[in-house]
Amino acid sequence: MRDLGAGFRYLLKGQKWVGRHGRQYGFGLLPGVITLVLYAGALVALALWGSGLIDWATPFADDWADPLAGLFRGLLTAVLFALALLLCVLTFTAMTLLVGQPFYESLSERVDRDVSPDGTAPESDLPPWRELWISARDSLRIVARAAVWAVLLFALGFVPVAGQTVVPVIGLFVTGFFLTEELTAVALQRRGVEVRERLALLRSRKTLVWGFGTPLALAFLVPFVAVFLMPGAVAGATLMARDLTGEETQDGDGAAKRQEGVNAP
Repeated sequence: MRDLGAGFRYLLKGQKWVGRHGRQYGFGLLPGVITLVLYAGALVALALWGSGLIDWATPFADDWADPLAGLFRGLLTAVLFALALLLCVLTFTAMTLLVGQPFYESLSERVDRDVSPDGTAPESDLPPWRELWISARDSLRIVARAAVWAVLLFALGFVPVAGQTVVPVIGLFVTGFFLTEELTAVALQRRGVEVRERLALLRSRKTLVWGFGTPLALAFLVPFVAVFLMPGAVAGATLMARDLTGEETQDGDGAAKRQEGVNAP
């Protein structure tokens, strides 16, 4: 329970940090706005032409008696849109981080320097194109994992009672975990921590991850909120990455302290 509260505090600390650094916050908004526009356009297109796609994919229903064919295709259209919406929530962070990697790399480094006792930040020795490639590759891996979970949870949603009570709660925790992985990747990738190591590191502190990611996942369900919370989420994830790797962090009084209960990779 202690880690659960610590994770939530990192989320709040990240929002406070960008609140004190208005210029960094402004730059951090741009990738989220771009991604939101792209996703909104895709969902609008699906809403307009989704029924036609379902009609094309179910020619066997052409000979069914009315209203069975209409009900069946209407249900499939609703399922398709709901699944697309869920995937948008699960992949929004990954896509935003990919679009805004230079912005968020700069923001994360600023956070590291601000809270580091010696005023330095870990830096990657890789060229920018290589970092972008690794980020895109790792994001695809995480998105693939998230998509598997999305399909599984969506299928379990049809189970009576549990599908309407337990499954949505599990879905929030799963989404929170993947959100945290993507957000901490900005700081951990600079430290040379590969995706498998990151996942193992996060699994070793699940309650910390859930405390950070689950409230964020819940907030991201509200339209447009994700855009405004993303810069602070990156800042908070950087602070949490320092905790996960056991690095000293300077508190508000200028004193250096090592986070307790860390599991360094």
